[in-house]
Amino acid sequence: MGHQHNHGQHHATGNIKVAFFLNLFFTIVEFIGGFYTNSLAIMSDAVHDLGDSLSLGMSWYFQKLSNKKANKYFSYGYGRFSLLGAIINSFVLIIGALFIIKEAIPRVLTPEDSDAKGMMWFAILGIIVNGAAVLKLKKGTSINERVVSLHLLEDVLGWGAVLIASIIMQFWELPILDPILSLLIAGYILFNVFKNIRESFKIILQAVPNQLSTNAIEKALLAFDEIDAIHDCHLWTLDGAFNIATIHIIVHESNFSWEKTKMLKQKIRKILQDQFKLEHITLELESSIEDCTYKDCN
Repeated sequence: MGHQHNHGQHHATGNIKVAFFLNLFFTIVEFIGGFYTNSLAIMSDAVHDLGDSLSLGMSWYFQKLSNKKANKYFSYGYGRFSLLGAIINSFVLIIGALFIIKEAIPRVLTPEDSDAKGMMWFAILGIIVNGAAVLKLKKGTSINERVVSLHLLEDVLGWGAVLIASIIMQFWELPILDPILSLLIAGYILFNVFKNIRESFKIILQAVPNQLSTNAIEKALLAFDEIDAIHDCHLWTLDGAFNIATIHIIVHESNFSWEKTKMLKQKIRKILQDQFKLEHITLELESSIEDCTYKDCN
């Protein structure tokens, strides 16, 4: 299991590296295109993508750092540095979205003409470049990859909207579409970023992962004839992908021997790994007459 997680982390690092260079290249193109077409939607997205490039660079660094093995300072390894990259990335997106709103509102009140044909060609290029990066990241498992993928998916959708608006503006004089698109893009960014921040903070606060349930695990383990009760059951995730469990298990006193304990632990680990996708499992077995102060499965 540890090997699979490590392989996934290295794969994530490569994905974010590709996304970083694609985003940086296209940011430069956007600034040129926004100035050339006098499009606030393009220029705003260029500023947004510049922030993305900086945060993607940090995400790449943190994701690479997260591949380091455990040591005496970080006994679980460096997996949460990937999460740190996702949080920084999210706050950069918020700042970029607020900047877009600040610039777009005056343009809604006083629309300015844009080069609709130039916007159309840049929108097509934007869809191609960002779409390629999304395809590269869409199979990622880390929250860092999901946040990065969200950035790029937002750009694809934003460019799709710019493409539609630019085509409309070639037939009808509606310059107000440009700043309205900017506001819609900013609103979509903020909505999704807050969801990712919420998930990130749930991980930091060691909440039970969404796909797991202490009740479901208790029910599965109580199906073993040897087990009397479950308590002090804790589930949390290191980075959104590497899930951890610690569980106290009370067994029948007649079954409490070294050999039987070893076999029972093996069966429990197999169920927890295969059925619940838990990576790191700590089990403490107790006899039914043993006194333990923790009596609830939290």
